[in-house]
Amino acid sequence: MIGDIEEFVTGHRDRPSDGFERVLSTVLFTDIVDSTRRVVAKGDHAWLRLLDTHDQLAHQLVDGHRGTLIKSTGDGIVAVFDGPGRAVRCALALEMAAKEIGLSIRAGLHTGEIEMRGIDIGGLTVHAAARVMAQSQPSEVLVSRVVTHLVAGAGLKFFERGSHELKGLPGRWELFAANA
Repeated sequence: MIGDIEEFVTGHRDRPSDGFERVLSTVLFTDIVDSTRRVVAKGDHAWLRLLDTHDQLAHQLVDGHRGTLIKSTGDGIVAVFDGPGRAVRCALALEMAAKEIGLSIRAGLHTGEIEMRGIDIGGLTVHAAARVMAQSQPSEVLVSRVVTHLVAGAGLKFFERGSHELKGLPGRWELFAANA
């Protein structure tokens, strides 16, 4: 609250003393399924046109769901949202939009505190979201248990996908496939 008062009175807020800015966010990772095979089959020029279309759709959908597109990964995206419900709905919309242009994507989401690193992000939550995506099947939006708890009552449906070890992360993680 002191930071809020400081910002109101002075017009700015000092960064925390450790130099890190942590914010609660839902992180979305997507990946185009079989992208390398598709590049080989289509050729560079046709693939890049399709990828440009994908990137435009991703940018529009992330913006439309009040998210922030952090970066393109070459065959997917990383985005953050201040609400897990909007993040899940965006991921589902991305999956549908990808189908319409002849692509299949997989998506993974996790909610937690992230470290702001200029225009990039970091921290355990980012790694967890990437690992959730890695467990996702083609045309599937997979979320962690945390996300399901946070969107209770939001009209989203989830189907159990079991308990998984996520590379480099402690313990087992319960994952769920999202559906609108």
